[in-house]
Amino acid sequence: MDKHLEQTLQTTLSTYHAWEEQLGDRAQLLEEALGIFGSEASFMEKVALLDDWVDEHPRLEELREILFDLLLMNFLAADVQRLEEDYLESAEWEEIEDQTIDRGTELLNLLLYLRECMDEEIEATLEDFLKEFLLVDEDEFQDEYHIYEPIIANQMLLESSYGEIAKVGKKLDEDQDLAAIFYPVMSFFFEQKPNDKQVAEFVDQSANKAFDAAVYQLIVSYYHQK
Repeated sequence: MDKHLEQTLQTTLSTYHAWEEQLGDRAQLLEEALGIFGSEASFMEKVALLDDWVDEHPRLEELREILFDLLLMNFLAADVQRLEEDYLESAEWEEIEDQTIDRGTELLNLLLYLRECMDEEIEATLEDFLKEFLLVDEDEFQDEYHIYEPIIANQMLLESSYGEIAKVGKKLDEDQDLAAIFYPVMSFFFEQKPNDKQVAEFVDQSANKAFDAAVYQLIVSYYHQK
C-alpha cells in the first residue's frame, strides 16, 4: 500500500471515529481497512471487499464513496506500478472505468490535483485547481463548470470564515454533486493548515460533524504529509 495513502486513510477513519458513536474498536477498524487496501487482490476485488466491509459497519455508510476515492488513489499510486506499463490504456482498465463510472465523489479530482501539486512542488490554490486542472473556463469542459459552479460562484468565501462557508454549504441542493463535500473542500482552500482551535471552529459550524471533520482532515493530511 502507498504509505502516503496509508496515513491519509488512518487519519480519515480516526477522525470519523472520534465523532461518530458506536463504531466499534478503532484499532480493529483500521486494521481491517488497511488489510483491504493493502491486499494483493485486483482492484475490482478490493472494491467488493470494501463494499462488504462497509456493509458490516453501516455507520460508515456515508464514507463509502470517500473510501472508494482513496482506494482508487491507492491503486493508481501503488498497484498500477506492479502491472504492465500501459495498463491504464488497456481494455481491462477501460472495463473497470465503465463498471465504476457511478462510484466515488468529486473529492477524487481534488486529490489528483494535490498529488500533481506535490509532484511539481507548486502551491495548491482554488483558482489553479479550477482553471488549470479542471479547465472550467474552456468550452469543452462545461460539464466540469456545471458540477463546480457552487465553488466557482462562491470563491469570495475564501476571504470570510468557516461559519460563512458552512452557511452557503447548507443551502446547496443535496442532489448537487458537490453538496456533501462543499464545506470541507472550501474550508481546505480557506485554511490549509488548521490548528486545533481552527479545527474546533470548523467542526462547531458543521451540520454533519463526523463526516465533515473526516473529509477536511483527509485533505489536510494528504496534502501536508512529508
